[in-house]
Amino acid sequence: MMSQAQPEGTQDGVLLQVSKASKQFAPSLSFGDHIAAWLGQEVDQRIVHAVDTVSLDLHRGEVLGLVGESGCGKSTLGRMMAGIYPASRGSIELDGVPVMGTGKKPLKTTTRIQMVFQDPFASLDPRVRIGETIGEGPLYHGLVDQTRVKAYVAQWLETVGLPAEAAERFPHQFSGGQRQRVAIARALAMQPDVLICDEPVASLDVSIQAQIINLFLKLKHELNLTMLFISHDLGVIRHITDNIAVMYLGRIVERGPTLQVYENPRHPYTRALLDSIPRLVTEGDELVTFKAIEGELPSPLAPPPGCHFHLRCPFAQEVCKSSVPDLTNAPSLPDQDRHVACHFPIG
Repeated sequence: MMSQAQPEGTQDGVLLQVSKASKQFAPSLSFGDHIAAWLGQEVDQRIVHAVDTVSLDLHRGEVLGLVGESGCGKSTLGRMMAGIYPASRGSIELDGVPVMGTGKKPLKTTTRIQMVFQDPFASLDPRVRIGETIGEGPLYHGLVDQTRVKAYVAQWLETVGLPAEAAERFPHQFSGGQRQRVAIARALAMQPDVLICDEPVASLDVSIQAQIINLFLKLKHELNLTMLFISHDLGVIRHITDNIAVMYLGRIVERGPTLQVYENPRHPYTRALLDSIPRLVTEGDELVTFKAIEGELPSPLAPPPGCHFHLRCPFAQEVCKSSVPDLTNAPSLPDQDRHVACHFPIG
């Protein structure tokens, strides 16, 4: 088994640090929009506020889950941490080195952060054989030479549960679960310090999801992987992560050890998310399968002032409508490491 690169002095400390990072997207103006603006007509130039002042630490060997509803900014934050998107404000550092340079271009640092995307078919070049797909990056960056690349690729294919002869095949010759194994092998072949997984099982059948989750658990223990695991599936997150960060409309609203958060959620949104998990329980004579979160997620084009969740929160008061709560340490027991962004945390 190949070992991961281990920079000195980071084993017990913060490996990847996000500090007050924000991301806004400006609309791309079409030729017609430019003509309309030249004629003095109004053009929609509203800004999408995807990520709003997020601070997050990822420690070596930790698997951190990032959860929230679709559209809350999870994938955008993951891509910022991987160096795919530059932050509009704030900083993202790996071992104290910025992930993006001053010119907003990825640095050499980003080869140490690899990403596994949701759709493996879209992330693999259909015209390139699997062996070349996995070996291209390590060969280019000098992790392996031309004489050893074939054996190197075979070793990583074996690591993810695929035969060495799979290197000669094309993506369309694999099932969805096998393609995701290829995508994982491609990421691991770069010997990354951080693996960012963006909904890696969401597009797979339930039976295949279990296999891929078990593969991640196996790799976590064998390679001491440090992972950010993004998902809207709370069952998956509970099974695979050490700690969890809950995201709502671009902000982290709660963070802590996974089991503590699941057993005793402190933020009203976290409780609402957990209540929305399908289940079969009875309340009196009534069968309850789940409790949907009331209201709609506000638009990131016009996020509400104060606490973003106050429009849907059953505990909201006047201060919630105007004052943004800080993500502060709010344990329910003295030995808990819990952070909650709420003026009136539960419990």
